[in-house]
Order: sequence, then C-alpha cells, then structure tokens
Amino acid sequence: MTHAYYIGLMSGTSMDGVDAVLVDFAGAQPALIASHTEAIPPHLLKGLQRLCLPGTDEINRLGRLDRHVGQLFALAVNKLLANASVTKEEVNAIGSHGQTVRHMPNLEVGFTLQIGDPNTIATETGIDVIADFRRKDIALGGQGAPLVPAFHLQVFAEQGKKRIILNIGGIANITYLPGKREHVVGFDTGPGNTLIDAWIQQVKGESFDRDGAWAASGQTHPELLTQLLSHPYFSMAYPKSTGRELFNQAWLEQQLTPFNHLDEADIQSTLLDLTCHSIAQDILRLGDTGELFVCGGGAFNRELMQRLERLLPGYQLATTLALGVDPKWVEGIAFAWLAMRHHLGLPANLPAVTGASREAVLGGRFSAR
Repeated sequence: MTHAYYIGLMSGTSMDGVDAVLVDFAGAQPALIASHTEAIPPHLLKGLQRLCLPGTDEINRLGRLDRHVGQLFALAVNKLLANASVTKEEVNAIGSHGQTVRHMPNLEVGFTLQIGDPNTIATETGIDVIADFRRKDIALGGQGAPLVPAFHLQVFAEQGKKRIILNIGGIANITYLPGKREHVVGFDTGPGNTLIDAWIQQVKGESFDRDGAWAASGQTHPELLTQLLSHPYFSMAYPKSTGRELFNQAWLEQQLTPFNHLDEADIQSTLLDLTCHSIAQDILRLGDTGELFVCGGGAFNRELMQRLERLLPGYQLATTLALGVDPKWVEGIAFAWLAMRHHLGLPANLPAVTGASREAVLGGRFSAR
C-alpha cells in the first residue's frame, strides 16, 4: 500500500508545547498515524513570552530564539518518527507553523512573524520543510489568518449541512461551512484560553484551569464582563484576526484596575465568560441553529463547553471527534495538509476568509540537502 506521509508542526498562542503529527494523505480522508507533544523548556518559554512584548535588544534575542525554536521543532519530529518507526525517507515534507511572536496585519503595512528556523529543522531531521505559510497571504492584502478554514472545508464540510468548526487555542477562531464552498467564512473571535491561562498562572502558578474547575467555583461579575466585551475588536466586521498583541496580561491588568476588590475566582469565571460570550455572539451573527464542532485545547474544558451550550441552545454541540478527527490534533494535521498542498503546487488560502486578493500556494520550501 502506498503512503503519502507528511508531518505537521504546531505551536500556538498559548505556547503549551510543540505538537508534531505524522499524517497519511493517501486516502480520501487524512489518517493520523502518530502524534507527539514536546514540552517547551522553561528558559525558552520565558524568552518567547518576553519577545512577545516590545523590549530592548530584540533583534539579537529574536535571532537566538529563532534557532532554539528550530532545534526544539526538529527534536519533536525526530521523537515522533522514532515512536512511529517511520524513516525520514518515507516523509515527503514537514509543514511547520513556527511560533508567532508578532501578528500585526492591520498596520498601514501589515506583517506577521513566526520563528523556528526551517533551515535548522531541515538539517537536523533530514526532511524538507515547508514553512512561512502566512506572509504570502499578507502580501496579497490578507490577514494571514486564520489559515485552517481551507483545511476544515476539505475535511469537515458536507453538502447541504450547516456546520461551524470552532478552534479554541490561545485565540479562538471559527470556520462557517454553510454547505457551499464560495460562502465559507472564517475569522478569529478573540481570546480563547490565553487570558484564563494567564490569570491562573499569575494567581496560582498553574499552567491552565483543568476542566474550568476554578472558573466554575467563582461568580461572573456582570460589569467587568460588559467592560471586557466593549473592546472594539468584538464589534469589528470580518475578515479579522488577532493575537496576544491585543489580548495579553498588560491589557488584562489595565481592565482589572477598577475591579481590584473582586475575588480571584470571580475574575476567572468572568474571563471564561468573555471567551464564551465573544464566541457565541459571533456564531449567532451567522445563524441561530446548526451543528457546532469544537477542537483545540478548549474542547477539553468541561465548564467552557457547558457555558457555550447554554449560550447556543439552537446548536448541536460536539467535538471534532464526532467527525473522525481528534480535537487535540486538528491544527497539527492542518499544517501537514498545508505542506501537502505546497508540495503539490495547490493553493491553500481562502480569500473570502483572509481578505487576500486571490488564492495562492502558501509557504516556502527549505531543502534538507
């Protein structure tokens, strides 16, 4: 049996590890063969978080981190292949998203920047790397994000069925699949896990709120929620995309200043509601009934899923597992798919989603030779 093996590498806004997946595209649907998550070492995580905020000596720090992240991505690939007992020669290419350190598509000359040197990944794995997927779309006047709707369209769309795919990583994004290709819509709704993770890290030193238990123990504060939801991003029309440039700890501290007296668990509950309300608000603009499939880390937050269900009574809510794809690995598989599209010379953006002037082959190839 012939295989069409590609590897997808993904490290998202939440920086909770590097996901590596080995995918076979030989069949009608992508088949996940193996997966591996490589933790980001604490010193590297600290350096990346610092780089996400303006500071001194940025270019030197950027250059060093670019190489270090490339080495970490290569390590994730080599462990993945060892676990799967697959040789590097069997893999057509690696699709590497990189680690976003700036996403500023709305400046007069917009840009986006991902690090994780693809040359380093290629030389340390012996496999060609396709990387830098977002900047072609920006060069064509697009947002460079979200890129996964094209993948969602191919894998999850069904003729005549109205479906929404909701990916909740650090930032949340939705893909609206109305059953007709030309009407697909996709955009970032705003914060996913980024603020709830930041708050529990700050207060309790824990990396995330397991099952949303801490948020569930608190009471949402209506005035704080109203203030958070008054951010202009939430009322912007799509195409739109965002990141931790907008929704970060500094912004959160500023918003919390008049609410210092609040209980910490109440703040966590309110931040979770900010995620849920901003998502629900955007979904309801697209229609009040349909099927909703969730993927990304947020799919495993029980409290988040229950609150979404209450806010969207007209939607059947499930994870993408109901469509045959493990919610944890959807984005990783999407970047393997993007590598496959580049390898075959096929376009991978949806101009209706990103705002680009045309479809385009995304990414550049970095040879291992």
